[in-house]
Amino acid sequence: MKAVLITIGDEILSGDTVDTNSNFIAGQLKMIGIPVIQILTVADDVQTIKGALNTASSLGDLIFTTGGLGPTKDDRTKTAFAQFFGDELALDETTFLHLQQLFIKRKREHLLELNRPQAMVLSRARIFQNENGTAPCMMMEQEGKLVFCLPGVPYEVKPLITDKIIPYLILQNPINHLVTRSVSVVGIPESLLSEQIEKWEMALPPAISLSYLPVGNRIKLRLNCSGPNLEALNANLDTEVKKLQPLIGKNVISWNGNEIQEILKDILVARKLTISSAESCTGGALARLITSVPGSSAYFLGGVIPYDYQKKIKILGVSPQTIAAKTAVSAEVAQEMTLGCRDLFDTDIALSTTGVAGPNTDEFDNEVGTVYYSIRTKSFEKTQKLHLPHLHRNDFAQFVSQRVLQDLVEILVNTK
Repeated sequence: MKAVLITIGDEILSGDTVDTNSNFIAGQLKMIGIPVIQILTVADDVQTIKGALNTASSLGDLIFTTGGLGPTKDDRTKTAFAQFFGDELALDETTFLHLQQLFIKRKREHLLELNRPQAMVLSRARIFQNENGTAPCMMMEQEGKLVFCLPGVPYEVKPLITDKIIPYLILQNPINHLVTRSVSVVGIPESLLSEQIEKWEMALPPAISLSYLPVGNRIKLRLNCSGPNLEALNANLDTEVKKLQPLIGKNVISWNGNEIQEILKDILVARKLTISSAESCTGGALARLITSVPGSSAYFLGGVIPYDYQKKIKILGVSPQTIAAKTAVSAEVAQEMTLGCRDLFDTDIALSTTGVAGPNTDEFDNEVGTVYYSIRTKSFEKTQKLHLPHLHRNDFAQFVSQRVLQDLVEILVNTK
């Protein structure tokens, strides 16, 4: 069974809104062994939506649409669905009662009639009520394909998927587990890595697929396999990963880690180490990355964002003479920032970033895209300079944060 996702909305295509629904739905389907083979993003236009449904029907067995289904006159999704399925819209009394109870609960009964169109659903649809909003999910079956028409608001989509649709799919179909193993490799170009493991890759069993996923300066080798026997799948992956160890062991920072912040967590928790951060040009992105992992409060004690160089002096104790001689964007300032940060939070490890994210130069006329970062442990300090003039501010902060954590993991792996 394969799935196709369709995101509907002019706001997605214009770049005003980020599509987070597809990522979430794909992740949930993966857990029950259903791969997503294509994601389409289309405008809120009847003919375009129908065209996307036609394309999706030719590719997959399951189709999920998100977006639209609103009560306003400019919404065209239900019209497109009715035309595609050769069905008509009809008032569903159960859905209308659900709306009534929802508006009473929210003390907005005066808006009930304005939202009556939300209870107009495809007459042949199976309805999954939306406990967090007004638009229900409609499921249609046509020529052996299941189509789930969902609203677009993420906090409405997520519970519909996890609480209602996934359990429904499990009941209808035996679970075909999809298991993934990610091996994180550093210090080797992708082309050389591919050459080094070519014989191993060519000998992989047909049931196991391999993907190369560059993330910053790290490469994730992702192995996927699917089947009904979860124990056998994990055993197969264990066998193949063991074969990799003599080939690339010295370049691996994690044998089963996905995100760099998750890999770091495992190391810090195992060694009972604490960490803190002092960020200038990354503006908190580094701390946000570290704390995005559940349980990070066990090792991340705090961070500061001394954006102004005077705050670097006042909060972290950076020397005014160092700034005067080297400017605020320098290896020396990055090093003094980690010293001050480690003392401020009393941690085993401190991280710092200082640079110019752009679009303009700083008051010292440092070049846009220049960044220095420092990683300080109790026995080791590393300072690195990067030049990233091609990156947008947000991409700049994310790239630098990923790079700092990757370097930290490498240091910890090599200094056990």
